[in-house]
Amino acid sequence: MLFKKNKQIKKISPLPDEKAVTIGRVGEDAAVEFLRKAGYTVIGRNFRAGKNELDIIAEDRKYLVFVEVKSRTCNANGDLTYGNPSSSVTYSKKQRTLAAAGEYMRQKGTKGKQPRIDVIEVFFAPSPKLSNTKEIVKINHIINAFGA
Repeated sequence: MLFKKNKQIKKISPLPDEKAVTIGRVGEDAAVEFLRKAGYTVIGRNFRAGKNELDIIAEDRKYLVFVEVKSRTCNANGDLTYGNPSSSVTYSKKQRTLAAAGEYMRQKGTKGKQPRIDVIEVFFAPSPKLSNTKEIVKINHIINAFGA
């Protein structure tokens, strides 16, 4: 809260950048396709537990996998302005992801599978073919990203 002349003024958060929302959605779609090609079955997307969200829920024969997708745009030289996508998974984000995964398991169970949390990084770069567009240049799957 901000205070001005003894009156409380609520701090209003700006709306998310439309380009960032689009990049995020396209990144999640690419991650789903990546997981399917790698043999996973995607069983859910954008599961919400209060303020917490799981981007993708998938499974294979052994694991129930909760996936956090992080997308970043590179410049034409392939340099990242804001660092690797996974570096934005802070301690707080990890706690929120764990809470959402716990709620998912309470509601739906684990089907006898071991839970795991992965991060998928999606890298975009300017398209050499079309101006003002971006294309996916790399996807990195970090298995068991939060450790044991």
